[in-house]
Amino acid sequence: MTLLCYNKGCGEKYEADQNKADSCLFHPGVPIFHDALKGWSCCRKRTTDFSEFLSIKGCTRGRHSDVQPQEPLRPEVTSDKGEIKHANDREIIYQGPKSAETLQRERPSSEEPKTKLPQKVSASLAQVLEKLEINDRADKEQKESQTVMQGTRCKNSGCKTTFDGPETDLEVCTHHPGGPVFHEGYKYWSCCCIRTIDFNAFLDQKGCTTGKHRWIPKQDKKKVACRHDWHQTEDNVVVTIYAKNANPEFTCIEANGTVLSCQIQFESNKLFKRDFHLWGVMDVKQSSVNMVPTKVEVFLRKADQVSWGKLEDPNHKPEPEPEENFTETQQPDWDIADDDISDSDEEWAYDTPENKQLLKDKEEQKKKAEEVQRKEVEEEMKRATEERRKAEEEAEEQRRKEEAEGYEDIPDLE
Repeated sequence: MTLLCYNKGCGEKYEADQNKADSCLFHPGVPIFHDALKGWSCCRKRTTDFSEFLSIKGCTRGRHSDVQPQEPLRPEVTSDKGEIKHANDREIIYQGPKSAETLQRERPSSEEPKTKLPQKVSASLAQVLEKLEINDRADKEQKESQTVMQGTRCKNSGCKTTFDGPETDLEVCTHHPGGPVFHEGYKYWSCCCIRTIDFNAFLDQKGCTTGKHRWIPKQDKKKVACRHDWHQTEDNVVVTIYAKNANPEFTCIEANGTVLSCQIQFESNKLFKRDFHLWGVMDVKQSSVNMVPTKVEVFLRKADQVSWGKLEDPNHKPEPEPEENFTETQQPDWDIADDDISDSDEEWAYDTPENKQLLKDKEEQKKKAEEVQRKEVEEEMKRATEERRKAEEEAEEQRRKEEAEGYEDIPDLE
């Protein structure tokens, strides 16, 4: 009886009574296709041509087999999703992501009260801050121990006392803790608001607060911009602010569902303030802050597991930042001298919209008069150039006539 061998790489016909232990030469392995090379896992020979791959001789001897190999099981594919049910015959409902309209409708208000996020300070940052505190304390003691020069003026605003010796420190310093304000021709201090028009009277206003003299200028906090970045995972959004050596005691990061407010003091006197109006909605209770020496990381837990297109909401229009009122802890050195600001009251009293428009009209009239004068000068120059050219042509013509008359007086040569 003639049978067909189904061993891989053989495919020959054989007689059942002549099937011996070494009659079949086949491949016991599986075909491999990788990087355009084709071969069998049981032997090392590889080729790029498919015909050569099929003609590779087997590497193992054995008996012929008429049993067909089983095909790999394939999952059943059906287009009727309504028939898919769980093993216990309960229907499973898969809910997709919410639409943009639904998310916008369910978005909480940005005016909701903010909650301070918990902070986690790394041990390395604590060590760095401890060293910086020791250095700052030493620098402060060194500055205080420095000898104040005779005649140094008190740095408090409104105080005109000069240093005459150690006994001057025992005197009471009367000064203005606020800052100077110049508005609509009036001059006054923000702490007492006694308005005046005369600049000298403004400088002579007596202080409204008493304290100690200050001979060394304060080192105020400087508001700066700070580089920041963000990335997201399936559940979280991580905002990274690259503020080096941030101080946890003077760092406050608050948030509600849609707004993240950051106020970070770093490198002793630098202050970073920024409000992020977020693209999506976050869960404040599961959000936190991680502080390391090189950066501050804010981990925001997503309220909905959707991918954020951006960090901030593009539809939000930022409002202009109001001018900050300086307090005692954050106050510039308002040491005003007579030469710093002009004492002309007319410049302040007449600084009104009507006078500005009048000044603008005068400048336009002046420009028009200059333009007319410039055109007249250009025409006069053209006219002078034309007259000079005509005079030169007449002189040339006269010279030619004189030369012609001179030649007629010469006698003819024989």
